[in-house]
Amino acid sequence: MALDGSFLRHLKVELESRALEARVDKVYQPNREEMVLQMRTRTDHFNLLLSARANSARIHFTRSIPENPKQPPMLCMLMRKRLSGARLLRVEQQGLDRVLRLVFDAVNELGDRVELSIYMEIMGRYSNIIFVDEQNKVIDSLKRVDAEMSSARLVLPGLSYQAPPPQDKRCALEVPAEEVVAGLRTGNSDIALSKALLNTLQGVSPVVCRELSHQTLRGADRTLYELTPEQWDRLRFFLSRLFDTVRRADGVPHMVADMTGKPKDFSFIPIEQYGLSAIVSRKETFSVLLEDFYGEKDQIERMRTRAQDILRLLTNTAERLEHKIGKQRLELEQCAKREELRLCGELINANLYRLQKGMAAAELENFYEEGLPLLRISMDPLLTPAQNAQKYFKEYRKANTAEKYLTEQIALAEEELQYIDTVFEELSRAQTERELAEIRQELVEQGYIRPPKGKQKPPQGTQPLSFLSSDGLPILVGRNNRQNDQLTLKKAANNDYWFHTKNIPGSHTILVTGGKEPPESSMLEAAQLAAYFSRARESAQVPVDYTQVRNVSKPSGAKPGRVIYVGYNTVYVTPGPALPEQLTRS
Repeated sequence: MALDGSFLRHLKVELESRALEARVDKVYQPNREEMVLQMRTRTDHFNLLLSARANSARIHFTRSIPENPKQPPMLCMLMRKRLSGARLLRVEQQGLDRVLRLVFDAVNELGDRVELSIYMEIMGRYSNIIFVDEQNKVIDSLKRVDAEMSSARLVLPGLSYQAPPPQDKRCALEVPAEEVVAGLRTGNSDIALSKALLNTLQGVSPVVCRELSHQTLRGADRTLYELTPEQWDRLRFFLSRLFDTVRRADGVPHMVADMTGKPKDFSFIPIEQYGLSAIVSRKETFSVLLEDFYGEKDQIERMRTRAQDILRLLTNTAERLEHKIGKQRLELEQCAKREELRLCGELINANLYRLQKGMAAAELENFYEEGLPLLRISMDPLLTPAQNAQKYFKEYRKANTAEKYLTEQIALAEEELQYIDTVFEELSRAQTERELAEIRQELVEQGYIRPPKGKQKPPQGTQPLSFLSSDGLPILVGRNNRQNDQLTLKKAANNDYWFHTKNIPGSHTILVTGGKEPPESSMLEAAQLAAYFSRARESAQVPVDYTQVRNVSKPSGAKPGRVIYVGYNTVYVTPGPALPEQLTRS
């Protein structure tokens, strides 16, 4: 992972420069994998995020506090009790381990001053936040580890804290670069340079090892055996420079993004290995870097965790509808043979004089086809020929009726499946508990969720996302289906312009014109916002339909968010996160 021990050393220095002597005001636990300490000094106040999420474990200052549950978890209440008012004394790191220890000066129940610590362990899926007392015994932890989970290292209340086992690697704080190079030259030579560095160095991530290899080999990829004397000298130079940067902790936060602006990598040194295929930007602080890198991904993960019940309901409903549609289509295919049933009945009726009761089958001339080919028709021996004919006519009428019914039912099920698809989409874009509450309320109204018992206060509604185009025109974007209906059918004026991705779930977007013809730049920006707030937000050349609001209407009995429109045009745009950030929120 990019957040290696060397990067954590830079974070440690950043924490010390701002947080030492700060007192804990409040403790939050937004979810089961994150903690937030709200801290203050005489001149400053800030939030410190500690995340033990497997794919984004980290510690840094954060500009915002994630939405918290109404009832705080037990660990949160315990830390509030023990840490409120505590003063941060020091931040410790052993070598380049991915473990930080935050030591606080606190007061216990007897009024005595004690040192309490928080161990922030950043180790992928084994990441953890461990709260220990003055005797270094575990008070509690975010993730408890019992004997069934690990026999080597237990993390349970009352047990002494044990540090993670050390790695058998060279630490930049303890050995010179020359010693590392000498070890590489005498080791396994049939291995790529970047991999050899990763196996040798402690606290250095793959991206840094690849960068060292890139600088040493000028972009080539070679094994240790293939290195020339000049390249060994270059490796020694760049390795020494890296070690100096780690020891002084004077690196600079750099983030790598792909050409669409999506974060790809980060480090405390400049990254050149991606060449022209990526964009490298320098950030103000390491905390800003981590928040920008993980922010959107973590927000999606937080909402996914909170929306598990809705997600499960939608998944089950979609699977049920797909199964139902598949079964009905199979039945519809069978109904397509109904004309054969009518033909059999007519041929039997035309040949009653030749047929007798007790016959199991009859071969009759098909006078509907040229040449009168014989057609073998099965018959029930217990029925008369006339009764057999009536039986075929009855099955024909039944199949005819079934076809009409199945066609209607399939259309209804497909429409419902499209609606469920739109709820999936709005759920993926939900960012707050209020937005989730609105989605739940929508599903209650549509009969997918049972209404809560007793009188319940309706959820406080959110407002549409609001932007100002570069020409100063308001652009409104619906957050969910109910809001889409209200925005398009009630708030928007007839002369305003309505935008929506073509045949792709997304938000209704309204460009408010004030009765005037809008500039093309505003039209294009509204189309880009409509594409961005849709399922196609990461695609290129997304088709967006647009028309005046007067041309948009809602069919009778249609599900929330579904409209029909006429007199429209289509524009193709490429969405991206830059535009919503650039346009001023009105």
